[in-house]
Amino acid sequence: MKILYGVQATGNGHISRSREVLVALRQAGHDVHVIFSGRPSEQLWGVEIFRPFTVYRGFTFVVSRGRINIPATVFSLRPLQLRRDIAAWKGRHFDLVITDFEPVSARIARQNRIPSVAIGHQYAFRYGIPLAAWDPAALLVLKHFAPADIALGLHWHHFDQPILPPIIPPLPRLATPHMPGKILVYLPNEDRRDVRRMLHQFSDHSFFFYSAVDQPYNDGNVCLRPYGRAAFLEDLLSCEGVITNAGFELASEALHLGKRLLVKPVAGQLEQTSNALALERLNLGWAMHSLDRKRMQAWLASPASPRVVFPNVAQAIADWLSSGMRESLDDFTRSVWSQVCWPNEHSHVRQAMPALA
Repeated sequence: MKILYGVQATGNGHISRSREVLVALRQAGHDVHVIFSGRPSEQLWGVEIFRPFTVYRGFTFVVSRGRINIPATVFSLRPLQLRRDIAAWKGRHFDLVITDFEPVSARIARQNRIPSVAIGHQYAFRYGIPLAAWDPAALLVLKHFAPADIALGLHWHHFDQPILPPIIPPLPRLATPHMPGKILVYLPNEDRRDVRRMLHQFSDHSFFFYSAVDQPYNDGNVCLRPYGRAAFLEDLLSCEGVITNAGFELASEALHLGKRLLVKPVAGQLEQTSNALALERLNLGWAMHSLDRKRMQAWLASPASPRVVFPNVAQAIADWLSSGMRESLDDFTRSVWSQVCWPNEHSHVRQAMPALA
């Protein structure tokens, strides 16, 4: 097939999981062109494998100090530019459009009547999953931001719904030795100074804090590092715990590796607050809703986390799409969940948990 693949570039999680699906599709012989939107091209890192690709402005949310800035978000919208970007693809032939919550590709599919499939965590919110609050406006955005004919939602549990486990990139778990006291920190929506002040209070731990810095440098027990997938992955493999926002992909990788997980959701963002709720209800991670010293101290003293082993979901998706989606969505998702390996002490999450929804 000739496939147009749209990737939301505002979060590295979208890029990470799309990379795995893209590789599997190309290995199956499909011709794939990629669209990125939501981040300037000069701020994209680790995307060489996606070529050929096109970068558009798209839509994105503006976040200030861990909270969505609604006036700045509205001011940043460029609807006329979006219309021009969509119109530029009129008349080009594609057999399928895939969108990972990317609005330009989704609307190219709609306007040109091309079959479309959505892949991403946001699409799980179309089903009965844990919600931190009933927010009709946020749910409306999640439904219409990047719509598709078929939605493949991703989550840490199926909640008796036709959704899939997380897409995990290949992680050589035993290649890097574990370093006691080493904590990986990725909080891109928080003020760097606020985060550093909190981390400095725990001098018996070393924090590898990935932030928008030009060069790596150490500030006491806080090791600041610029963004870069190779170094980030090495620190993820060797750390004992991860502190991050309540996005989906990094938390999924931490669970897959058996890393202790503490998330701080972006205030006012339904997806992240609901992710934090789900992690705690499934007893797979901790949450804090501010940069809370006491909460972090309790988390640092907590036992090691269980490891949840997820299968190769990207390959399963590529195989399903290549087969023409002959297997029903219910049967397909059920077969993938049967391959998840839960730790014995968390065997209860193997079963559907409708009370959480």
